[in-house]
Amino acid sequence: MYPRRFARVRPAGVVSTSVKLLLEPKTPLLECKLLDYSAGGACIELQRAVQLPERFEMFHGNIRKRCRRVWTRGLRVGVSF
Repeated sequence: MYPRRFARVRPAGVVSTSVKLLLEPKTPLLECKLLDYSAGGACIELQRAVQLPERFEMFHGNIRKRCRRVWTRGLRVGVSF
């Protein structure tokens, strides 16, 4: 197994584990749970089955990230920044 390119950081303490996804302009934000976070990407868990586009934006607190969907397994989705 190859070592990870970026170390994983689990949200802890007062950091929110809730993130919001903007899938398309002028659509409501989709709320989901942040499971893993690193400098290169994140693992999120959706509340219900949703077909995510290839690219979308993620809001975590006051941070806005442009994401690319890398993998999907059930309700869990891996994204890269």
